[in-house]
Amino acid sequence: MSATPSGALPCRVVVCRDCCCGSPKVTGVDHAAQTERLRAAAPVRVTDCLDVCDQANVVVVQPSAAGRAAGGRPVWLGLVNDREATEDVVSWVRAGGPGVAPLPEILGLYVFTPLARRGTDGS
Repeated sequence: MSATPSGALPCRVVVCRDCCCGSPKVTGVDHAAQTERLRAAAPVRVTDCLDVCDQANVVVVQPSAAGRAAGGRPVWLGLVNDREATEDVVSWVRAGGPGVAPLPEILGLYVFTPLARRGTDGS
């Protein structure tokens, strides 16, 4: 993945590919094609289980340095199980992702907070 026109590195994407995400348990998804499509937009790291199997397929969009400096934080997206959702992620990442480009309304439907990051009261 190349740097942005300003020379800065783009945001990064983490995809879960273990026991549920990226497996035949999530039917009708070409997991390899999804990963490659995301990789065309930003650096992608494939990780083992993120322990949020009820949200499979999970994609985490991490902000670029500029995005983080602007207040952007990682955005967890769950149930990214069709081409249209993947394309929405790709478009947002190409626009700059967290902290740089506003989260598209459609992606708001996929956002979740992992249990480990929630407060002790469940919020």
